[in-house]
Formats: sequence, C-alpha cells, structure tokens
Amino acid sequence: MAESPQRPLPQFPEPDTEAFWAATAGHRLTYQVCRECGQVVFYPRRHCPGCLGGHLEQRDSAGHGTVYTFTVIRQNGHPYFRARVPYLIGVIDLDEGFRMVAEIDAAPDLVRVDQRVAVGWEDHEGLSIPVFRPS
Repeated sequence: MAESPQRPLPQFPEPDTEAFWAATAGHRLTYQVCRECGQVVFYPRRHCPGCLGGHLEQRDSAGHGTVYTFTVIRQNGHPYFRARVPYLIGVIDLDEGFRMVAEIDAAPDLVRVDQRVAVGWEDHEGLSIPVFRPS
C-alpha cells in the first residue's frame, strides 16, 4: 500500500520564523510587537517594518479573529494538497491587530466574510500548523 503524501513543513534552522514554529508545538499562536514604536508585526521577522528597529517582542495571541476574505482551492499540484481539495484558505484578522493567511477547516458553504473563527491545530513532530475553524 502506498504511503499517503506528507504536508510540506518548514525546515530548520530558520532565524526569522523558528521561534514562531517552536511556540506552535505547545499550541501557542504568536506574533511580535516592536519595543521601539509599538507596531504589531506578523509574519515573524527580525526587524520592525514600521521603524526598522530590531527589538521585537514575541507575544501570545488568544487565537480569535474574523475572516477578512477566503478562497476555495479546487486544484493543487502538490500531492498532499491535491488529496485534500477542495479546501479553504483565508485571510484572518486576529483580535490582537495582525492579519495572517491560514487554512479554514470548514465546508465552503459554512464560511463567510466577517465570520468569527478560532485557531485549532494540526499536530506534527516538533510543530503544529494553525488551522482556523468557525467559532
């Protein structure tokens, strides 16, 4: 019997995002805040995109947000994702003031713009993938 395809996962070491992925192993969704100007920063990086300062603090998100937009993926060339079509990818506005792209685990007809969602987790060895679900 053929082995089912595996989800592509981040490779380490990776200086900008490794702390984010390490936190996911404990089901913690993190973001950064610049200690110099207070800007909320996401995706993880080494410098603030606002003031270019290098003093970013990692904080935990409660994992609650709103669907800004989404799309239904009906084709994918990667074997893992091809086996999952159709699936949803959304842009989520988190309550802490950052926006992220993530999978939404729901049937396409059960998701709408401005809908409230909460983070859930798809566990893998050493890290978890944040996946949002309607709340």
